[in-house]
Amino acid sequence: MSVAKVIELNASSKTSMEDAVKHGLKKCAESVKNIKGAWVNEIKVVTDDAGNVQEWRVNLRVSFVVE
Repeated sequence: MSVAKVIELNASSKTSMEDAVKHGLKKCAESVKNIKGAWVNEIKVVTDDAGNVQEWRVNLRVSFVVE
């Protein structure tokens, strides 16, 4: 029987939502082992005065198996 834990983190990218998710998971994997999946909990954007997207921000819930 395994035990899984879920942590929450925020990541951002000036390119895309997908890039923000990849960046967040890559950074998380530097200190967390056995990552099994992630949920995109929330998506936010930062815009300029004209409404153009300047930065994508995501809130992720990452699950991993505890050894």
